[in-house]
Amino acid sequence: MQLRQVIGNRRSIRFLRPYKPVEPEKIQRMLEAARIASHWGNVQSLRAVVVFRDSADKETLEALMAPIAGFQIRRAPVVIVWYVETAAVDDQSDRLRELLKAGALGFGEGKEEELETKLIPVFEGILESMKQPGMNEIDCGQGIAQATLMAYEMGLGCCCLGTPFTEKIRENLGLPETSRVLLLQTVGYPAEDPQAGGQRPRLPFEQLFHMNKFGKAFPRVQEVVDELERDGMFQAPGPLPYREEELDFLQRALDIKGHGLL
Repeated sequence: MQLRQVIGNRRSIRFLRPYKPVEPEKIQRMLEAARIASHWGNVQSLRAVVVFRDSADKETLEALMAPIAGFQIRRAPVVIVWYVETAAVDDQSDRLRELLKAGALGFGEGKEEELETKLIPVFEGILESMKQPGMNEIDCGQGIAQATLMAYEMGLGCCCLGTPFTEKIRENLGLPETSRVLLLQTVGYPAEDPQAGGQRPRLPFEQLFHMNKFGKAFPRVQEVVDELERDGMFQAPGPLPYREEELDFLQRALDIKGHGLL
């Protein structure tokens, strides 16, 4: 499948088949994709705990429960708890040395001395500030995105869920005090149509992106839009005509109480 199609067909799949387990090797492929993602300074602060509903103990499963996540976590065969390990920044110097040896950092004679006498001291001076929310979260997001694309390539559905109870989850799972929970990602085989009701509403292209300075909209060429539509990057806007019937069916089939938001 072309990358454009994978991206275009990637919708947040909230309704998963609770009876169909996810093969561990497919989760491994997701994690492998996350591991090789780009990360500033190669510190690789993205980590994860993968919770399989059919093998995790009750205490672990209850540790993930949060009212905002609701039925999605209760029904998902797998929940990945993605977190950032800020202590990884402490190994920055060694990671830079690895990059140098790999030919990914520096050039010419004397590059080893430049690294030790100039670059590493600069990073050592900002290590504590680099542990704060910012670059780590951005690059962890790249890893999660790559894992998500891998999941959809394998026919899985995913949904990333934020929660105000990240500290409670961190404690319940026994994660290090130096870590921050980023989000929960439910993973499973879709119970709903992969289009998930159609393209979600999005702000106009020209309102989001600028050229050279703020206020000058990046020009949107219609030929490019047409090409991406032909490749399946864009889908019909939601809700698709059958969406409400689909949701009614899913509520009954998955025994979701109430309105299904919580």
